[in-house]
Amino acid sequence: MKTKRIPKAFDLKAFLTEANRGISISGYHTNDCIFVQGDAADAVFYLKEGKVKLSVVSKQGKEAVVAILNDGDFFGEGCLAGQQVRMATAVAISECSVTKVKKPVVVRLLHEEPSFADMFMAHLLSRNIKIEEDLVDQLFNSSEKRLARVLLILANFGKEGVPQTAIPKISQETLAGIVGTTRSRVNVFMNRFRKLGFIEYNGGLKIHSSLLNVVLHD
Repeated sequence: MKTKRIPKAFDLKAFLTEANRGISISGYHTNDCIFVQGDAADAVFYLKEGKVKLSVVSKQGKEAVVAILNDGDFFGEGCLAGQQVRMATAVAISECSVTKVKKPVVVRLLHEEPSFADMFMAHLLSRNIKIEEDLVDQLFNSSEKRLARVLLILANFGKEGVPQTAIPKISQETLAGIVGTTRSRVNVFMNRFRKLGFIEYNGGLKIHSSLLNVVLHD
């Protein structure tokens, strides 16, 4: 009896971590630009390691931080929906390793590799949930609660695995842009969190789980 040949499984992690045709891997230092608002949108990026800030600048020069990305996140996926130019700027806020996948390669994978399609769909759904949570947070919570939530997200509290309590240095201007408040108010809140023992803030930044009290307290 002829044995049915089992097709070789697609190794998603290997694919995203090895340079190939249409795929390149780059390292970025803190404050390096990965792409800039207005650049041609012709690829999707995968954050292998590090943290990346996505921000938008208005015609008046005002910057708004729209997302902080962590290991395992995709970004720049707007090109798949017909976006011709980047709507935001992506900047490394820590040492980063990023895989760039050309749009035609991503389209082919979505059609041919179910494991990649599943992973990408999970990412999109997770991003949509995060956007809804951010909107609710902006509408109903105080600036202090929003800052606490941002710090907990940066430290990966609530995600699978062990929280990363020590997070890369991030400026108060950046935090203010994410929260939607002023740098001076962020400074007041950070000092309050430190006095209460919720964070250690001396050059670096260490987050304690007790900061959850700020988010949960009515």
